[in-house]
Amino acid sequence: MGNVTAKRVAVGKLARYHFVSRLRQTAHNDECHPIRLTPRSTSTNRTEPSAMNPPFPRRHLLCIAGLTPQVLTETLYALAREGTASLPTDIHVLSTEEGIARARLTLLSEQPGWFHRLCDDYQLPAMRFDQDSLQVLTRASGEPLTDIRDGEDNTAAADAVTEWIRRLTADDDAQVHVSLAGGRKTLGFFAGYALSLFGRPQDRLTHVLVNAPFESHPNFFYPTPYPEVIYGLPPDPRPLDSRDAIVTLADIPFVRLRHGLPDSLLKGRASFSATVGMAQRSLGPPRLEIDLARRRLMAGGIGVGLPPAELAFYLWLARRALAGLPPVSCPSDGAPNFEHARDFTLAYRSVLGVMGDEDRVIRGLAQGMDRNYFERRKSRVNSRLRETLGAAATVYQIQGFGQRPRTAYGLGLNNREILIHSVSHENF
Repeated sequence: MGNVTAKRVAVGKLARYHFVSRLRQTAHNDECHPIRLTPRSTSTNRTEPSAMNPPFPRRHLLCIAGLTPQVLTETLYALAREGTASLPTDIHVLSTEEGIARARLTLLSEQPGWFHRLCDDYQLPAMRFDQDSLQVLTRASGEPLTDIRDGEDNTAAADAVTEWIRRLTADDDAQVHVSLAGGRKTLGFFAGYALSLFGRPQDRLTHVLVNAPFESHPNFFYPTPYPEVIYGLPPDPRPLDSRDAIVTLADIPFVRLRHGLPDSLLKGRASFSATVGMAQRSLGPPRLEIDLARRRLMAGGIGVGLPPAELAFYLWLARRALAGLPPVSCPSDGAPNFEHARDFTLAYRSVLGVMGDEDRVIRGLAQGMDRNYFERRKSRVNSRLRETLGAAATVYQIQGFGQRPRTAYGLGLNNREILIHSVSHENF
């Protein structure tokens, strides 16, 4: 029986070889051309690459595979139908320990090696996909996830997916394409949500669709360009030809919130829950809190580190907004403002206490606050807010009111949005 089976496999390989050879020969004229896939559908949510809009040099496909590794080959087949520019240069597969084992055996092994077969059948360009491209989700301890069964597993999977997407989207010269077709629904949700948080205009979110009875069939990986007979799943085990399958790639629109995230979140590792929490605080209603005892400024629940002089400058303007006082003007060239210097000094002493009386900052204002001093403090405060809060900093930054040359500066917050915790050493 073993010899008979071996002979059948050999005959099948030989028949496939001759069929593909004949099929490729028909696609050749005077020169050698690869087999071309005729698109059966197009996406209305995409901008086609062109001379004015060339494809990105690095294109990452991140596939959430679950226990169905064929979603990768199905997605690649659909992308090849769109054109070479849609195909990735690098492929990454995330799954549980069992899911990665299945991907390794079915996609990268010598037999059946479905990834290599797809590339050979349709003469696809080189794409980086090897053992290192298969990533097992792990717990915080480093133990591989075999499944997602409890809250700890759920948190670990969410953090891993979020970090992968954050890291891939940090490259401005790369496009990131996330496929949600495989894996548990929670994994797909995490991937889609993370791309919504970190995604750029060039990034893409899709779901691959396959018609019945090929959908979810363990022996179907893509429509072959030659006869490939598989048998339907019970209760209808009829023979099927893989050539007849229809694979469609559906683009999923998503809201891009990256512009509202602080740089610290975009550049540093954070858990899924921490990322969502910080995004929520950044995009939520404004709330400014200044704790003088701790010399700390909180904007929307996010701590902003300011040196004492910059914190005092901001405190001065925050107090005016809290009291309903109008914005202040920037001193004119050659005309230092003594009232500004006095009010700033009071704020500075609130930050440092009486020990700051002889500080060089206060001594430097003995002749009043000049234009350069005012502009320098304002610029430093706004820069630090922007670095920490991203686009959400706008509402907390020192703003200009009115037109030049009568522009005045202050905070755009109202007194209900400002809270200042005083300390006992304050003496106004």
